[in-house]
Amino acid sequence: MAPEVGVKQNVDLHACFDKHNTSYILRSSPSTICFLLYVFLVSMCIVTICGNLLVVISIIYFKQLHTSTNSLILSLAVADLLVGVVAFPYTMGFSVNLCLYSEHLFCKVLETFDITLSAVSLLNLCCISIDRYYAVCHPLTYRTKINVHVVVTMILLSWSVSLFLATGLVMAGLNKDECKETCSIDVQLATILGLLCSFYLPVTLMLCIYLKIFLVAQRQVRSIQGTKSGAIASKMERKATKTLAIVMGVFLICWSPFFLCVSFQLLNDVSVPVAVIESLGWLALSNSMLNPFIYAFFYSWFRSAFRIIISRKIFQHDFSNSKLH
Repeated sequence: MAPEVGVKQNVDLHACFDKHNTSYILRSSPSTICFLLYVFLVSMCIVTICGNLLVVISIIYFKQLHTSTNSLILSLAVADLLVGVVAFPYTMGFSVNLCLYSEHLFCKVLETFDITLSAVSLLNLCCISIDRYYAVCHPLTYRTKINVHVVVTMILLSWSVSLFLATGLVMAGLNKDECKETCSIDVQLATILGLLCSFYLPVTLMLCIYLKIFLVAQRQVRSIQGTKSGAIASKMERKATKTLAIVMGVFLICWSPFFLCVSFQLLNDVSVPVAVIESLGWLALSNSMLNPFIYAFFYSWFRSAFRIIISRKIFQHDFSNSKLH
C-alpha cells in the first residue's frame, strides 16, 4: 500500500491489542469496536474480491468484451482482485500482529506485494485515462493509436514499473535503520522519488488528461447543439461531467489522504499514530473495492454479463457469443 511508512515505536493505544515491551498481543477479550471493525474489513475484502472477480470472468468469457479498452480494465481488475486476496489480509495482519514493527523477511515480501499491487492499480487507471483521451479527443485515429500491441505494452510497463518501485522502496526501508548520517539523505531521496512516481506524477497526468477530455467533450456538445435538441445536448454534458467527476473524485478521495500523510511525515520527520495510518491505508485500499462499480457497473453490457454469471447460466449453456445489452 504505497511507500513504507517509517512509524516510530510509541505508546499509541490500539482498539484490538495491547503493547507488552516491544511486541503487540491481541486482547483475549476484544472490544465491541474491535469486533465490528474486523467484520467491516472482512466485508470490504469479500466485496473487493467478488466485484473484481466478476469483471475478470466477464471480460475473459464474453467475446463481445474482447476489446483493447477492456484489456486495460481486465488488468486493473486483476490488480484490484489481488489487492483483495493479498493486500487486504496483509494489512489486516498489520492490525493483528503489527508486522509494521518487524524487519522479518516474510513481512518485507508481503510489503513488496502490497506496494506493487497498489501501484499497478494506480498506473492502470492512468493507462485507462490515456485510452479515453484518444477515444474522445482523436476518435478517427483511436483504433490505430490504441491497438493490441500498444495495450499489451502499457500493461507490461504498469506491472514491471510497479514491481521495480516496490522493490526499491522496500530495500530503502531495510537500509534506513542501518543507514548512518552519510547515507540518510540518499534513502530520503529514494523515498521521495518513489512517492512522485507512484502517486503524484500519475495523478497529475490523469488530471491533465481528464481536463482535456472534459474540454473536448464540451466543444463536441456545443457543435452537436446545432443539429440536436438542446435537451439531449444538455443531458450528454451532464452525463460526461458526472462520469469524470466520479472517476477522479473517488480516486482522489481514497488515495490523497494516505499519500499526503506519508509526505508530511517524511518531510517533517514526525511520528503518525498507528490508528491514523491504518485508517488512511484502508481508505486507500477501498478504491480497489469501488473500481468495479466505477469502470464496469456503469456499462449496461457489464451488468448483463454479471447477471448471467451470478445466475449461473454460464454453467447451463454457452453464452460466450451472446449479445450483451
